Amino acid sequence: MFKHSEYKPKSRFERWLEARLPIIGFSYDTAVSYPVPRNLNYLWTFGGILTLMLASQIATGIFLAMHYVPNADLAFPSIERIMRDVNYGWLIRYLHATGASMFFIAVYIHIFRGLCYGSYKAPREILWLLGVINFLIMMATAFLGYVLPWGQMSFWGATVITNLFSAIPLVGETIVEYLWGGYSVGNATLNRFFSLHYLLPFMLVGTVTLHVWALHHVGQNNPTGVEITDFKKDTVPFTPEATMKDIFSIVTFMVFFAYWVFYMPNYLGHADNYIPANPAVTPAHIVPEWYFLPFYAILRAIPDKLGGVVAMTCAVLVLAFLPWLDTSKVRSMSYRPIGRWMLWAFVVAFIGLGYLGSRPAEGGYVIAAQILTVVYFGYFVALPVVGLFETPLPLPLSINESVLARHKTADPVSDRSVRRIRQLKGG
Repeated sequence: MFKHSEYKPKSRFERWLEARLPIIGFSYDTAVSYPVPRNLNYLWTFGGILTLMLASQIATGIFLAMHYVPNADLAFPSIERIMRDVNYGWLIRYLHATGASMFFIAVYIHIFRGLCYGSYKAPREILWLLGVINFLIMMATAFLGYVLPWGQMSFWGATVITNLFSAIPLVGETIVEYLWGGYSVGNATLNRFFSLHYLLPFMLVGTVTLHVWALHHVGQNNPTGVEITDFKKDTVPFTPEATMKDIFSIVTFMVFFAYWVFYMPNYLGHADNYIPANPAVTPAHIVPEWYFLPFYAILRAIPDKLGGVVAMTCAVLVLAFLPWLDTSKVRSMSYRPIGRWMLWAFVVAFIGLGYLGSRPAEGGYVIAAQILTVVYFGYFVALPVVGLFETPLPLPLSINESVLARHKTADPVSDRSVRRIRQLKGG
């Protein structure tokens, strides 16, 4: 996919700058002339949405950090002061808190698209691995940020999650004490979590930059999974074709985002987090934010503490091995009948685990979580076997052919040839 720069400097200053720092040419090749498959659908616009959400989270986070006090006695009051006394503080905080949920909605759709169309297959393995790293950094950042309001759910959520490290043999207790900065969750813990929460988004910017670089080097996948064979027929310039799709999707997503910010800003949170942290009072039901619930359900589905931690960790890390687990030569699940059903079973299991993670760990909820955990991991176990024996549907010969078939638009030259042959045969 790598092509020589098509940018032609027009002014003397542009020629001078391009010879020394080709930043204008790089921007042009990246955002204007970069060739993208002509059959991309709107699922490919979530990369742009995620970039915008990352920028929004960093910008609002910087403003919040100007007024937040990382002290166990002052953290909760400082949040209230931001909400009540800082000009538009309520808006900045809701944009940041609700923005985390929007970020995860977009990233889960982005991951689903990668699974559906085989975007992890060669030559995009490094691209996929960088995406998994981005996801891990996102999860860590979100957890650390959830602790900062220092409400009841923040405090006890930090206590429960950090205690999980104690299940690690030999070094577990040492890790927990280092995270706490002492022998219990307290002021030192809050300071450490605030520092890391502020630092990790900038690390995420670096890994996202590598992710985009890898994407532009190997080229984008497409719904058919067929590689580009003819740049003129199979691709279109990024601008305006892909740009207009991105703009439309971003505006639509921002309307969705605004609805949650202005009408339901606290719906995705927990009421207990509006109560100051109290180590002497344990909430009736400790749950993480909704985007962690599927993994939390897997943790609780395993009766053994260490086994639950291992299962929860593997539920995320197994994504990194998908390029080597999937043995099928066909990328897109659109052409894999068995693989498609397996993927939908995986998605249903993931959503079901999310629901069960919000329920009490008792009775039928635990049994259902155990069943769905087996389905979740069963997808990754069955994928190598199914890839060897599955008979895929016929693939289009090119991206252009798939576009013409989808729109039922035949080649006019071929149409004339067919009609001429029929006339000669008297048909």
